[in-house]
This record gives sequence, C-alpha cells and structure tokens, in this order.
Amino acid sequence: MIQDLLLSGRLFDLILIGIGLEIVLLGWIARQYPGTPRLGVLLPNLLSGAALMLAVRLAVTDSRWEWIAATLAASLAFHLIDLVKRYREE
Repeated sequence: MIQDLLLSGRLFDLILIGIGLEIVLLGWIARQYPGTPRLGVLLPNLLSGAALMLAVRLAVTDSRWEWIAATLAASLAFHLIDLVKRYREE
C-alpha cells in the first residue's frame, strides 16, 4: 500500500496538499496574532520545499527531465530568496 502511494506519486500529492494547508494556516495565524512571523518571511522556505517535493514526484512518475530540472531550479531560486531575506534581517 505505501509502495503504491510512493510509486504512483500520490504520497507526494498528499505532502504538497499538506504544505498548501500549512501556508494557509500560517497566513491565518500571522493575521490573528501580531508578533508572529509574517507569511512573507516563511513563504520562500515553504515554496522551496514544495518545489523539491514536486521534483521528486515528477522523478518517481517518470516525467520529462525538463520538468524535473525546472522544479529543481525553482527550488533553488526560492532557497536563495530565503537566504537573502535571512541575511538582510541580521
């Protein structure tokens, strides 16, 4: 069963849905509770992880290499944005 979820890519779909729900929840928390990190601060890190999960899903389901490369490049871009934001805050 877990092998089927993994090899079909559905496990990664569930993880991506979880990341989407996390983004919504963190946005709601940021609006409800002043002083908590804004979503904009957390978003590049979350999007980098989501892009990596999508890249793995694409690789497991034998998608075209161009799509895998594009999602890896997106993950790198979001990661670099996250690093720049963190170093500018210091």
